[in-house]
Amino acid sequence: MATGHPALIAIASGIEPLGTLWTNAIRMTVIPLVIALVITGVATAADVRYVGRLGLRALPAFVVLLLASGLFALLLAPLALDHLAIPEGVASTLRASTQDLNRPPELPSLVDRLLATVPANPFRAMADAAMLPIIVFTLFFAVALAQLHADKREPVVRVFESIGDVMLVVVRWVLAFAPLGIFALALGLASRLGAAAAAALVFYMITLSVVLLLFTLGLYGVAVVVGRMPLGRFAAAVAPAQAVAFSSRSSLAALPALIAGARERLHASPPVTGFVLPFAVSVFRLNVPIAWVVGALFLAKLYGVELGGAELIGLVITATLISFSVPGIPSGSLFLLAPVLVGLGLPAEGAGILIAVDAIPDMFKTTLNVTSHMTVATVVDQSRT
Repeated sequence: MATGHPALIAIASGIEPLGTLWTNAIRMTVIPLVIALVITGVATAADVRYVGRLGLRALPAFVVLLLASGLFALLLAPLALDHLAIPEGVASTLRASTQDLNRPPELPSLVDRLLATVPANPFRAMADAAMLPIIVFTLFFAVALAQLHADKREPVVRVFESIGDVMLVVVRWVLAFAPLGIFALALGLASRLGAAAAAALVFYMITLSVVLLLFTLGLYGVAVVVGRMPLGRFAAAVAPAQAVAFSSRSSLAALPALIAGARERLHASPPVTGFVLPFAVSVFRLNVPIAWVVGALFLAKLYGVELGGAELIGLVITATLISFSVPGIPSGSLFLLAPVLVGLGLPAEGAGILIAVDAIPDMFKTTLNVTSHMTVATVVDQSRT
């Protein structure tokens, strides 16, 4: 497309709406899926006595590491992306081609954002795809539901479990058309950027992968200092699971290796290997704040949009909250990013661009997740003594 041939550009313009249609299908699934997963996750966990004090120890560790990872990305990613040069003409063309950016919305103040986290009308928040208020309302609902007697609670939980299962089926249908949607988005982008798009996307992949790798290495320090685990033992225990995670891009596939490593190498207690590790694999995805921050900063650079400190801090908090509801599918967190991008003044189609080049970064994401699961298990096991 860099040749500027009119026929090729016309073909790209004709195919690109298919990418937008695919992106809209992704966004269609986000809100019902997130609500169903949050409600069933919180309400079901409340019924399990085995969670007890282990869960109370694990959850703060999850949140601290999630926030730390997002702040780490905020500090490191801009240093790398400052070296990414997007020609002004290319950025202008992209801005002109995106209707949402022709008249940028007036961004609310930090106080307004804090007030909006508790929605006066939750259904309005759902219609506006305001993810943070939706998560806050859903958490309140789920915690209140958990307080009801089992006879009243379980039918409601079963309904939301069914909704979640149905939406995952819809997600699989949408994923079946991912090659077509991704191709249409990439072709449309290439028609506007040409070689600049390829260079920029490669730069993004390298930046994200390096940030993920560095934070993964930092987790070794957490295991040694907080978990009081010798570095060699921790590295030997987590290495098999990391190999499975890197090759399969699946934290769930790495769970047996995680349990075996914790039992045989770390001599972790049965409650830790029997509950904390499966619990972590189910809900704890440390890559989400890093992936969202780097992805949003890259797209802001690509589209020529300025993101302020308040927007980025809000992004880290939203990523932390929503990470507990990311579906267990490849690039799952990026499927949930689309409506958040709109709130930042970026086009939702940007999520499709990130998904298109996520295969290599996703290997590092899964490796980070698995390492964090073992790290939290080590910290929780140490807190028992």
